[in-house]
Amino acid sequence: MIPAIPSEVVTHMRSAERVVALTGAGVSAESGIPTFRQAQTGLWAQYDPIELATPQAFLRTPRLVWDWYTYRRQIIAAAEPNPAHYALVDLEQHYPTFTLVTQNIDGLHWRAGSRDMLELHGNIERTRCFECGTYAQGWDEEGELPPRCGHCGGLLRPDVVWFGEGLPERELHLAYTVTQQVQIFLSIGTSAVVQPAASLPLIAKRAGAYVIEINPEETSLSVVADCWLQGQAGVILPELVRQVFNLSENQEE
Repeated sequence: MIPAIPSEVVTHMRSAERVVALTGAGVSAESGIPTFRQAQTGLWAQYDPIELATPQAFLRTPRLVWDWYTYRRQIIAAAEPNPAHYALVDLEQHYPTFTLVTQNIDGLHWRAGSRDMLELHGNIERTRCFECGTYAQGWDEEGELPPRCGHCGGLLRPDVVWFGEGLPERELHLAYTVTQQVQIFLSIGTSAVVQPAASLPLIAKRAGAYVIEINPEETSLSVVADCWLQGQAGVILPELVRQVFNLSENQEE
């Protein structure tokens, strides 16, 4: 069942020119990708994901951490973008200024076609040196794992933000900048508890933006947002696009 979209939301969306969308794990979950804190299966059931996603864990057992991220990449490779991903592409193409800020590391937004995007937590498909930060384009899968950096010989690691590490300064600065100038802020599939991303809709609200939350469950943002659209992003976002663009139910882009 498609939930009703308040006319006020459609009116605000139609008149806006500057829009920011923040996405979290809920969007990826609709593509079948387990959230970070969900229980692991098989071999990985004995491990706490939080204990694997730290620089200390990588230094202590680099092969174990490398293999865990290889396992996660395999899950992501089998997943496909869902209707929420594609609806966000439609929004990007519609608005003069649209920025997608994501906490997700799976790259599904890229695969769907999003381009004006800030990845706050990195991307699991990228690999860089733990020591010097040089990005690696490839390595010998039959050789030592984790592979070594061709520049300095350090161990390669996934280009994701681990616990205890800071977010990439450029992406975070740009996220703050566009949020302070936005007219519409969409918070989609995020728990609204992981900082500093959780502060972005509040910054937008203080700057005068109309804040819309799309989430199946109530969060701390729900009572602050101008509108909480309860439900799955893959259902609500395509319907929102249809109404904002004034499309018939059978009309294709």
